[in-house]
Amino acid sequence: MPIPDEHDTTPAPRRRRRRWPGRLVIGVLLVAWIGTAAWHTRKPLAPGVHVRAAPVALDTSDVEFLRDVTTADPYGQPIIDQEIFDEVLRIVREARSFVLVDAFLFNDHRGALAPDARPHRELSAELRDALLERRAASPALRMLVVTDPINDVYGGQPSELLAKLRAAGIDVAVTDLDVLRDPNPAYSALWRLAVRWWGEDGRGDGWLPNPLDAGPDRVTFRAWARLMNFKANHRKVVIADDGAGDLVGLVTSANPHDASSAHSNVAVRLRGPALRPLLASELAIARTAGWRGDWPEVAVRAAAPDAGSIARVQVLTEGGIRDVLLEAIASASAGERIDVAMFYLSEREVLRALRAAAARGVEVRVLLDPNKDAFGRTKSGIPNRPVASELVTASDARIRVRWYRTRGEQFHVKLVAIHGPTRFWMTLGSANLTRRNIGDYNLEANVAVETAPDAPIALEVADWFETLWKNPGTLGVEYSADFGVYADPAQRSYWAYRIMEATGLSTF
Repeated sequence: MPIPDEHDTTPAPRRRRRRWPGRLVIGVLLVAWIGTAAWHTRKPLAPGVHVRAAPVALDTSDVEFLRDVTTADPYGQPIIDQEIFDEVLRIVREARSFVLVDAFLFNDHRGALAPDARPHRELSAELRDALLERRAASPALRMLVVTDPINDVYGGQPSELLAKLRAAGIDVAVTDLDVLRDPNPAYSALWRLAVRWWGEDGRGDGWLPNPLDAGPDRVTFRAWARLMNFKANHRKVVIADDGAGDLVGLVTSANPHDASSAHSNVAVRLRGPALRPLLASELAIARTAGWRGDWPEVAVRAAAPDAGSIARVQVLTEGGIRDVLLEAIASASAGERIDVAMFYLSEREVLRALRAAAARGVEVRVLLDPNKDAFGRTKSGIPNRPVASELVTASDARIRVRWYRTRGEQFHVKLVAIHGPTRFWMTLGSANLTRRNIGDYNLEANVAVETAPDAPIALEVADWFETLWKNPGTLGVEYSADFGVYADPAQRSYWAYRIMEATGLSTF
């Protein structure tokens, strides 16, 4: 009960009436905030989101595993072995009717790296030049680039790279993130109510540092405000036709981003009708972003693999990735092995599923990035370090964890594989196993592949993981480190991760 002010001679009924308008305004604002947060967390999904395509049978020769691996020799000199972007550039250069590229990071920003630090490859320029060369050689070729507004620093610094593509007649669709659900509802609701309606960002009048580059350029408050929504078109896809009645495409974890060019990544190269659902999803996302172009029809040949060389390929996006992954983990039984190689691992249902699989007698191995390197900045180890400690402790060490030895770059892989005596199953692509990535918030694209355990792709994935896990060879190369090197059992780190995962107030 409030204590009356002995100097206030205003009658009590009048004091209550005077407080009433302010309380009403606060109440209305609170209801608007909560209502906006609730709606944009659960609103209907945009077209092209949450794809769970039917599996399509392909010949195993039409499904190829690609990987980029970065490590160091015993003297600390980098060893870099890459395949992915060489194949991306080949697909672009061999396109005949159309080529579509969807890339999250498509820029030359370098974070906090030293100004004179040279990237391993200038991937953004390589892809830009390949697209421009293909446009010049074939003006009738339909070309579409779908990307995230992060490359324009959310309107704060227009991308010269994208401007050059547009000037050459290449369609560019910058994803409208506002139509996506909000993973960070407490903040995003306030942003939608109080900031979103502001006018366009000013050009050249920013006063805040560029979040993507340590250089002298400045961006506006509105650019930072959009960044804090923490959502993205995180897909990494290229799809084209080869002029012979085939779709050809690549789904990967790798970005055409200079500062990311030394990261370790994985990809699947596909040929055939399995790519149709992904192409349809990409075109729907582009149209949501305002793209109004037409698209050529390609009569894709029907898949007719031999009975003994079948790979069942399934396109998955967003929440569809989580649904199928959980089903696959739940189907694993004693005598099978689950291998996880992941940049970020934090989604609670996936963690419970892995623990349950280990309790059933499934061998579970988890290879993680230590979450310590981010383009010249040092990270806290969240979420992977507390998650790893939880997995090892909660499973009584039945789940084994190792860390990839990064040296400034990242172990940017997103792959889960199940090896059994009668089957091989895996999924890989852009999706980290986090609430944001597989909870219908970010745009993500993965492929699931199921085939015989002795199929070429099954053997290649197994050999790749075994090499990283066991550090074989006589040259002294250590790809991975023991669990104890980066283990973090601190309760403070664990609860920080849990709060960040649950609220969306994080970058993972």
